[in-house]
This record gives sequence, structure tokens and C-alpha cells, in this order.
Amino acid sequence: MTYGFMDIAITPAVRRAQAEMGADRLWSDFKGNREFDRFSVRETAFIAQRDSFYMASVSETDWPYVQHRGGPAGFLKVLDGRTLAFVDYRGNRQYISTGNLAENDRTCLFLMDYPARARLKIYARAENLALDADPVLTARVTDGDYGAKAERIFRLKLEAFDWNCPQHIVPRYTEAEFLAASQHLLDKVTQLERENASLRERIDLRRKD
Repeated sequence: MTYGFMDIAITPAVRRAQAEMGADRLWSDFKGNREFDRFSVRETAFIAQRDSFYMASVSETDWPYVQHRGGPAGFLKVLDGRTLAFVDYRGNRQYISTGNLAENDRTCLFLMDYPARARLKIYARAENLALDADPVLTARVTDGDYGAKAERIFRLKLEAFDWNCPQHIVPRYTEAEFLAASQHLLDKVTQLERENASLRERIDLRRKD
């Protein structure tokens, strides 16, 4: 049976490492079907909630590079079951990923949901498009309310994806997530402060009487 992501990831050297660790049978005897070459509703919803991801590329000198990509939630768009796209906003202007992907279009994305301890990993091929190359696509992936300067669009053709287990993922929360989760406590504190203020006013009035 197929296991799309691992079919790409497993090389002879990886198989030797698996054999040394006694894990080779886990993958050589795999009986299921995890081809995962088309995004489902689950992946589409997960991607739409992300405001960042990590993107790997490889240089002409064979050095790997991992870069953080960020934007408003949902800036990585699922165009169809096998296509992603996102606006690449100006950063430190080193353009390492941009240069790497111009020579080798293979990339791997890691999308993290720290509170839920979930991660989606994606193998894809990247295409660099000028902002005026496809006006319809540009309009579809651009967020006019986001203040950063857009420099290009990356369109990604899916090769395979997979979900990782939650082991060793420490839950972390953004400020917005923390405030949303604790809003009921903040509301309660506000209510108690008002009640305390009212009680103090009554006590002060009694003392004056």
C-alpha cells in the first residue's frame, strides 16, 4: 500500500538508520493507505487557521535552510485539493528561500498548532510568481488590511502531506488565544471589582451617617 509522504522521505540512508534502530519493519510492512495527495476538509480548515508556518529549502551547495513565514491567519490559501499559494511579505531581505527555490523547487512546510499539539507537514514544489503575473490569483491571496509589503506570490503544488503525532509538542498560546481562553476570568474580575467598589461606597455612606 502507499504512504505518500514517507515514500518520498525514505531513502536508502533512511532505511539503514531505521534498520539500525529496529524500526524498519514499521514502514516496510505498512499495510494501510496514506497516500495523502489531496487536501481534505480537515487539512483545508487547519491551514485556514494558521498565521505562520516553517518552510524548508536546499541551496545549490546542498545546505538546508528553514525559514519562518507569517501573515494574517489564513494567509496560506488552499486554492484547490492540490494547490496552495501565499503572498510573500518583505522581511530581512536576505532572500535565501527565494534563491534556493529558484534553483530547486522542492520544499517542505511544517504547520504547527501548539495549543492542540498538532502539526501538518507538506511536501510541495514551489513556483515564484510576480504580483502582476496573475491578477486574479493576487487578488485571491492578498489581504488588503495587512500592513506589510508584498513582494511576490509563491504557488505550491502538493506532492504529499502527513500528520505527525503530538509527542514532545509543548502547548503554547498566542496573546489572542490566551485572552480568548481567559476572558471569562477577566470578566469575573471586572464584576468583582465593581461589586467591591459598590460595597465601599455603601460603607463610606454609613460612616458618614
